[in-house]
Amino acid sequence: MMYTYNKFGSRTSTTPSNSSVSKPTVSRISSRQNSKHKSFEKDRERDKEKEKEKDKDKEKEKEKSERERKNETIGTDTTTTTTTQQINYTNHYIHTGEYSTKFIRNVANPLDGYPKLDKLHQLKRNQILKHATKAYGVRCSTEKIVPTVNNWIDRYNLKFDVIMIGALADNQLILPVLNKLPIYKLCSKPGFLFIWSTTQKIQELTKLLNNENFNKKFRRSEELIFLPVDDKSPYYPKQTDSAFEKSILKKQQWHCWMCITGTVRRSSDNDLIHCNIDTDLQIESPGSNGTSPASPQGRNACPEQIYKVAENFSNSNRRLHLIPSHLGFDTHIKLRPGWVIMGPDVWINNFDPQKYYEELGNKSFVKYKQVNAAGGSNCISTQYLVPQSNEIEDLRPKSPIITTKSG
Repeated sequence: MMYTYNKFGSRTSTTPSNSSVSKPTVSRISSRQNSKHKSFEKDRERDKEKEKEKDKDKEKEKEKSERERKNETIGTDTTTTTTTQQINYTNHYIHTGEYSTKFIRNVANPLDGYPKLDKLHQLKRNQILKHATKAYGVRCSTEKIVPTVNNWIDRYNLKFDVIMIGALADNQLILPVLNKLPIYKLCSKPGFLFIWSTTQKIQELTKLLNNENFNKKFRRSEELIFLPVDDKSPYYPKQTDSAFEKSILKKQQWHCWMCITGTVRRSSDNDLIHCNIDTDLQIESPGSNGTSPASPQGRNACPEQIYKVAENFSNSNRRLHLIPSHLGFDTHIKLRPGWVIMGPDVWINNFDPQKYYEELGNKSFVKYKQVNAAGGSNCISTQYLVPQSNEIEDLRPKSPIITTKSG
């Protein structure tokens, strides 16, 4: 840029011809600087957003770990430290009064989500009904149970493969009667015994099984548990008033001990037993006939679930249910096909041992097996079985085959 001075001494500027080109050049440089600055600011904002997202993810992981830590119970030992997932329904019952059975989702249909097992149950049920005898009842007082059973054994050589003793009532363990019962003669070998008890009567049940009629002849194999849905259920056990049995926590379960006489191998005796079809925990089904908590018809002496467990487990067709005492007006005895039910509260008395054996021969698959008798002698045992189909054999759970490595 050039300057000129007038006669008064003031300065004026004179712009060259290319001055108009220099100004746009300066403006372009400044615009580039501005664009670079803006892009730098965008990168900084983008980095800040990424850092915020990382902080949010860390907070979510922290909250998740805190929730998991609340649901875990950590037990520390002198040698090891174990972490177990535990849901304390007992503590929940103390604070709210709600039973743990309320939170089980598949009570109404335990086979929901297991299509193969559901189909197996249907096939087994149809096969059992097809080959079952008609429902038999024996009306007999408590005092005449032992003489009647002795008459069956001596006169007809009558035996049963599945025997159930007792029902869902507190007065079923009548030790003077059961101690004299020739159960070891009445039950075939191999045979299965199901006997009921409440939690309060477990000690009496142990004494009974130590009796000479049971001891060394039956061995305890499984324990089935039956749970009522709540304290309004007709199956809910009555609480005693003794100070020893009073507690904050109520004992609501029923126990059914399964005992075995003779030798049964689950891997090879698939014609006699089918294992793992039912679970050892059965819960009252709400809304079923005669078992609903709101049902005015009362309850059945034995839940249908327990009958099905015995039928699905043993393929034998001779079944006896012995109910040794009165049950009361609110407990009914419903006769069931394939079973002989005996007790003082049975309404129908239609049992004839000879006709029963004739029907068994027509309905069952008869198998003769040589067994070792007392004194080392051999005898022929007759087994009345429910025939099984190939489809049932394919669907039923099986024991794993153990292979031995050679060399």
